[in-house]
Amino acid sequence: MIKGITSNSSFVTVNGGSAMQPYFSPGAQGAGQMRYNTNTNNMEVWDGVTWKELGTTYTSIDLSYEAQELLRWAREARDKELARERRIQNNPALRKAYEAILRAEENYDILDRIVGDDAGLEIKPSMVP
Repeated sequence: MIKGITSNSSFVTVNGGSAMQPYFSPGAQGAGQMRYNTNTNNMEVWDGVTWKELGTTYTSIDLSYEAQELLRWAREARDKELARERRIQNNPALRKAYEAILRAEENYDILDRIVGDDAGLEIKPSMVP
């Protein structure tokens, strides 16, 4: 029996299910006894008069659409990076070009740290070598 599932994450979605309380009749003789009914594959509770089936439910849990898209993007980026690394290992010209890309990214990062979030700073083409 699932009483409920909650999530505070925007990356997990929970669908289906319902909160159900088992039926008990505390005033009846022997009430509250439980058994597993192999004929119906359900838990049952004796209410003093009859066996009552406990409410059960099936709940599905899945990643949100956005999380699935992010995971697909990450997989594609990883596969692209691995393929690039294999090609770089086998081709000196590609290795040299890739090293130039890494130097350019380092230069960009340095300039970005200097400029920061200063939207007022305008870099004119004449300022870039």
